[in-house]
Amino acid sequence: MSPAAHTSLRINGDRLWTSLMELARIGATPKGGVCRLALTDLDRRGRDLVVGWAKQAGMTVTVDKIGNVFMRRAGKNPKLPPIACGSHIDTQPTGGKFDGNYGVLAGLEVVRTLNDHQIETEAPIEVVFWTNEEGSRFVPVMMGSGVFAGAFSLETALAAKDVAGKTVGEELERIGYVGDEEPGKHPLGAYFEAHIEQGPVLEDAGITIGVVTGVLGLRWYDCVVSGMEAHAGPTPMALRKDALQVATRIMQETVAIAHRYPPYGRGTVGFVQVFPNSRNVIPGQVKFSIDLRNVDQERLDTMDREIRAFVEKTSAESGLPISIEQVSYFAPCPFEKGCVDAVEGAAKALGYSYMNAVSGAGHDAVYMARLAPAGMVFVPCKDGISHNEIEDAKPEHLEAGCNVLLHAMLDRAT
Repeated sequence: MSPAAHTSLRINGDRLWTSLMELARIGATPKGGVCRLALTDLDRRGRDLVVGWAKQAGMTVTVDKIGNVFMRRAGKNPKLPPIACGSHIDTQPTGGKFDGNYGVLAGLEVVRTLNDHQIETEAPIEVVFWTNEEGSRFVPVMMGSGVFAGAFSLETALAAKDVAGKTVGEELERIGYVGDEEPGKHPLGAYFEAHIEQGPVLEDAGITIGVVTGVLGLRWYDCVVSGMEAHAGPTPMALRKDALQVATRIMQETVAIAHRYPPYGRGTVGFVQVFPNSRNVIPGQVKFSIDLRNVDQERLDTMDREIRAFVEKTSAESGLPISIEQVSYFAPCPFEKGCVDAVEGAAKALGYSYMNAVSGAGHDAVYMARLAPAGMVFVPCKDGISHNEIEDAKPEHLEAGCNVLLHAMLDRAT
């Protein structure tokens, strides 16, 4: 079955929207957002609601030891690995209704639509929601999918603590979502994830569907410039060891490097600590973050070399000690061509405007791409705003993305 052969098959957009709004009531905030942190009582209620809907749709449910939930619609050939989709239902403290939730409920709507039309796929269809994707309560982020993919151990994840000292293992047990299945032992034939873009590109271009070709790789650094604090009045300019003025040169270079490697170069300084942070004292030390991203591995490596070389040069010219330490690294994640083509083919067959897109944010699909062919579908969100209570998306865009998800999955499952 190709997407072009079933252009009349559409999901129920009203049903999808109603499900999103019902889930959003669990943890609803006064400003219209959602606060449903991982492994809280609200998360348990959200999980119970989605699992209940899956069972009503005739799906079987399994849970693994990190609390990832797999909801399966049987196929003709149970020996085939399932064609899966999903995301997460935990949110940021001031999160929105769509980040993560859309990917899970779009998958559920795919299953409901197949049921409505009595379509039996060759391979099973699965909808997954992963534990603690946001990382707001427990670190690391993308915990459930990371454990599933072997990026870190189950033991490490279960021992992670929140600010109150409660562990993931304790809280999973408390809310009743510790399963028997070993993470990673659950086979996947392919994995798709539908998501709001969380950026402004699609909306700015007036495009409905983003065909996601990959996810930006990133390198995070901590940089420290050490100078000498001194009185701002008596100390002549030529004799100062001003850590902040030297630090700002590196900050500007961070942005300049990103501009040298378009269109997917990114350079950000988002965290700064100035010591002693007094208006009449020359700064003696500045610690700040550097965030470099690109979708191309060679370019990301070049950006790394350039920022390190600039730091070394700046230290030599200024005479101030400067340290730069990489604290996090994710390689660029290109998605499998067959899955990308399935998403593009579905968008084209259904008559939606579309364009290639890359994700600047991490998603569970990044870890799934290590294990199986993977792809993503983006839809616009208002003003590109996400991780915010005012996060918003048009019902017609959400419906379109779900239709593309439906046909892309059918492309792989039949």
